[in-house]
Amino acid sequence: MAITASMVKELRDSTGAGMMDAKKALTENDGDMEAAVDWLRTKGLAKAAKKSGRTAAEGLVAVKVDGGKGVAVEVNSETDFVGKNADFQKMVAGIADVAIGQSDVDALKAADMGGKTVEQTVTDAVAVIGENMSVRRMSVLEGETVVSYVHNAAAPGMGKIGVLVAMTGGDEGFGKQVAMHIAAVNPASLSEDDLDPAVVEKEKQVQMDIARESGKPEQVIEKMIIGRMKKYMSEVTLLNQQFVVNPDHTVGEAAKEAGATISGFVRLEVGEGIEVIKEDFAAEVAKAAKG
Repeated sequence: MAITASMVKELRDSTGAGMMDAKKALTENDGDMEAAVDWLRTKGLAKAAKKSGRTAAEGLVAVKVDGGKGVAVEVNSETDFVGKNADFQKMVAGIADVAIGQSDVDALKAADMGGKTVEQTVTDAVAVIGENMSVRRMSVLEGETVVSYVHNAAAPGMGKIGVLVAMTGGDEGFGKQVAMHIAAVNPASLSEDDLDPAVVEKEKQVQMDIARESGKPEQVIEKMIIGRMKKYMSEVTLLNQQFVVNPDHTVGEAAKEAGATISGFVRLEVGEGIEVIKEDFAAEVAKAAKG
């Protein structure tokens, strides 16, 4: 029986198995969908699919630098406990090694890792470790010099927050200090020029509305806004922030003193932006008991 793309998609949607595994399951079972599901279950691949709906908001961020290129990869798990698992850490380190040669997360998932794709490697690990996992994000940074830093390190090169800094001039020690600053302060962008204009305009409008509440004339409000927006930029843009290592200087001023020009940065934090719904099991039991 000919195996069509729609059949493969149907099996993938129902089991969460990888494309090649779904195709192989259908081929092995002459297109019989139910038999293909059972085949996947016996291989431990459908077991992984059952866990795919559970929120994976823990895990690790791994960073790797090779010459003037750095990558940061977030690999999620359901619990922090798995992030401390040696096998999980070994897998994440391997994924970071593969990532250095890729351009984005989709290419990474499809890339070869010891004879399997990265995505298949993760799926196999789900079946073994017993938790939902995913390669969520990957960021690439290039420059004359790229420096990495990991905060809350669980193992070399991986932890809860991973930072990359690209710069020209300066030394690695200064780059590491800037990376630590980024980990702690989490700037929104490198400079004013890199901020989303819509975000800037929204903040400006909010500040104007606040100022108008004071009842001051419009010409006075306009002058107030200039000062308030300058303060806003000093809070959200890296080069204008007070340097945590030396608060008497901005990061931009410190870079100038160090003979460095910072050209970009990446900051990935595990679970950032993932909404986790916490279930109250005791409340559910009590509710059920009341009928």
